[in-house]
Amino acid sequence: MTSPQHPDHHLETRLVHEGSQRTPFGETSEALFLTQGFVYESAESAERRFLNEEPGYSYSRYSNPTIDAFEQRIASLEGAEAARATASGMAAVTAAMVGQVQAGDHVVAARALFGSCRWVVEDLLPRFGVGCTLVDGADLSQWREAVRPETKAFLLETPTNPSLDIIDIAAVAAIAHEAGATLTVDNVFATPLFQKPLALGADCVVYSATKHIDGQGRCLGGVILASTEFIETKVQQFLRMTGPSISPFNAWVLLKGLETLPLRVEKQTATAGYLADALHDHSKLQRLIYPGRADHPQAELIRRQMSGASTMIALEVKGGKAGAFRFLNALNLIRISNNLGDAKSLVTHPATTTHQRFTPEQRAEMSIPDGLVRLSVGLEHRDDLLADLTRALECA
Repeated sequence: MTSPQHPDHHLETRLVHEGSQRTPFGETSEALFLTQGFVYESAESAERRFLNEEPGYSYSRYSNPTIDAFEQRIASLEGAEAARATASGMAAVTAAMVGQVQAGDHVVAARALFGSCRWVVEDLLPRFGVGCTLVDGADLSQWREAVRPETKAFLLETPTNPSLDIIDIAAVAAIAHEAGATLTVDNVFATPLFQKPLALGADCVVYSATKHIDGQGRCLGGVILASTEFIETKVQQFLRMTGPSISPFNAWVLLKGLETLPLRVEKQTATAGYLADALHDHSKLQRLIYPGRADHPQAELIRRQMSGASTMIALEVKGGKAGAFRFLNALNLIRISNNLGDAKSLVTHPATTTHQRFTPEQRAEMSIPDGLVRLSVGLEHRDDLLADLTRALECA
């Protein structure tokens, strides 16, 4: 028994009910189907199932009731026709990009990408004959100039990790479509609550569901969202044959995460705004970047493109790497981790962790100085977090 879909319901309601499939036992929480395979009533039924002439499941690497429920719910949130869950966020990015190109094609990507995402387009794809050009994502002229006759796909993330720069999704999508290419957007930092890339013209959206969607440090997961045609022609066969499939247990955990996503992200964002305002003029900071402040260099674009700010703050501590390390090591409540979007506040030093493989010159191009610290704001009381941050900054 599948719960009826109600597109007229508010987002919070759909995140609790959408995609639920109940067994005859009538359980309240979605059932967890920990099975690898499924059985058929007859050989003829199995044949029809594999020919897609009969509804049902055949193997959990392809589909599973619990995974389906997660995919339907996240698609409803994103406003997408279809979704496919993956084992991790990087599995989602890799599948989305590899599924669109073949030898001889060309990809244009923003230079400011998460380290592993940039490795996919800059190192992995060229091994198989797919060219790549990196551009300053905020400079629209560079996107236009990078286009070649063989360009098939654009990739960007916004806000960027970790510098929180903003890229104009609608403008880049228009350039991509004029060139006959598609645009894929990594929307992790904005979350599906605060930014809708598909509505702005993007063709595909990817998430590390490990971050805000789980939001409690429990499991890995990723998801690709797009039109049904995009999923079926560019993604589905790659996922089916190569197997970066999500565990049904992880999909069930992510279902539970979606139920509380608005409550968590809205509280975290409110606290992040409070901390950004309180710390902005601190004497130990070279600069503070937060998308919710009017002094963000792209505040006007943020107002047009995003309906909320972010749970993330970028802090450049004076004293470079040494100053940043003194600050990090002096924190008591906030923990050092390369994860983000968690109920617990987490902080990392990108230059020596998530972006350590890049040269100093490359990090400078991505606006990642040695003193930059990325703060993911959690659900703790805002005054406790402020006290911890203030005390640690004095040690910097």
